[in-house]
Amino acid sequence: MRKILLGDEALALGAINAGLSGVYAYPGTPSTEITEFIQGNTLAKERKIHSHWSSNEKTAMEEALGMSFCGKRAMVCMKHVGMNVCADPFVNSAFTGANGGLIVVAADDPSMHSSQNEQDSRFYSDFAFVPTLEPSNQQEAYDMAAYGFELSERLCTPLMMRLVTRLSHSRAVVECAEEATAERQLSYPADTAQWVLMPGNSKRRYPVVLEQWKKLEEESENSPFNSYTDGPDHSLGIIASGIAYNYLMENYPQGCPFPVVKISQYPLPRKMLRRLYEECDHVLVIEEGQPFIEQKIRGILCDDCNISGRFDGRLPRTGELNPDCVRQALGLPALEVPAASKQVVRRPPALCQGCGHRDVYHALNDVLATYSNAKVFGDIGCYTLGWLAPFNAIDTVVDMGASITMAKGAADAGQHPAVAVIGDSTFTHSGMTGLLDAINENSPITVIISDNLTTGMTGGQDSQGTGKLEDICLGLGADPAHVRTIDSLPKNHQAMMDMFKEEIDYHGLSVIVSRRECIQTARRHAKK
Repeated sequence: MRKILLGDEALALGAINAGLSGVYAYPGTPSTEITEFIQGNTLAKERKIHSHWSSNEKTAMEEALGMSFCGKRAMVCMKHVGMNVCADPFVNSAFTGANGGLIVVAADDPSMHSSQNEQDSRFYSDFAFVPTLEPSNQQEAYDMAAYGFELSERLCTPLMMRLVTRLSHSRAVVECAEEATAERQLSYPADTAQWVLMPGNSKRRYPVVLEQWKKLEEESENSPFNSYTDGPDHSLGIIASGIAYNYLMENYPQGCPFPVVKISQYPLPRKMLRRLYEECDHVLVIEEGQPFIEQKIRGILCDDCNISGRFDGRLPRTGELNPDCVRQALGLPALEVPAASKQVVRRPPALCQGCGHRDVYHALNDVLATYSNAKVFGDIGCYTLGWLAPFNAIDTVVDMGASITMAKGAADAGQHPAVAVIGDSTFTHSGMTGLLDAINENSPITVIISDNLTTGMTGGQDSQGTGKLEDICLGLGADPAHVRTIDSLPKNHQAMMDMFKEEIDYHGLSVIVSRRECIQTARRHAKK
């Protein structure tokens, strides 16, 4: 059966057809479509495959680990910065191992199309002694799901699947299985001691993890996704990983004249790399993301060797690769490219007309104009666009949940007013613990939860806190007199201003839930 699928969709369908029992995720571009595809898939619904959104990436990782413990196949999906949130259970999962197959999908975002950095998730898997699969096309993304689950179960280890934006969000024809594999039955680890990470158990487990790394290197040498292809011209040898392999081959439609090592499974296949280095005068590394392979092979081969790539500047260090920059690194003549139209003007993103966040910022700006040194600490979500004109309303945005904790730290330093603006989904993702800190010290900050009743930035997924935000704040111990709610509507502009000012002037913690449904989800609901 042939289907035209996004890279995300290909991986999702591959996982379903490989006997998936549960996907755990927090929405984040470019990973969101994996879980959404599973939520809408007919077979997944028939089998009742778990596909509800998790509160954050850490809880998702731990929930999937629990399913793996019970012998069933599970997948965790997140964007690259989500790896920072789930790092604790992810790194420790190498010590627990896996029982049912466990795939952790990290969707990296070179060029930062929708992210605050360009970090490369391969460093996490290498640090944690977890093998990695990196598909070069949509077909491999599909095939690697079944292969990954089998490898995970055979070697009792979780593994990472690394995608990048260009693969996740582009379509190709994929050959799919006609029938799906049955789900695994409940079964439990033979040795449950390794799942109890007390020091004594971990000390016994660590040598096993290190020894297993050698087996994983052998797996990479024999992987169907890694290959050594010889070429007639040995003046150059090329190492190309993941989607970068496509950029290489696009420049040589008749076949590459140089020897090529294609890498889509890690740890690195050392024998292939040594052979390439010994047979070629110079080595060029083409990889999407940071110079992970390039730096690694300098340690494997030698530090001062004829190797070029992103680390030495032959390829650009930042941003996505593309066939043109690869072509330049290969020394091929540049192709003629039509000049960009001068009529195409860059248009930065903006909050939708009718968005409740707009009304929050209008009222907040009007209130804070009466103070001499107000600071507003923002967070990750649609409302981050409040930094742009015409609002210019926030002073910082660092990571999920940082608005409340940074406002608290600023207040500890003597800053007043210190205002935190956070969305409903981000609040339940990682804002609640920061609020608890502020509650325990009654920090003089004003927290505005701009509630649009959904996870708006990633397309309108369910928000874990819908209808419960005030109860959550009260349950954490916030003073009921200073947990207030208002509808963020233009007609309530003066009432919003009055409420904001009253709580800013209160010398203690206050929480204002400013609520209005996202205009996009409201339109969808109206159509239904």
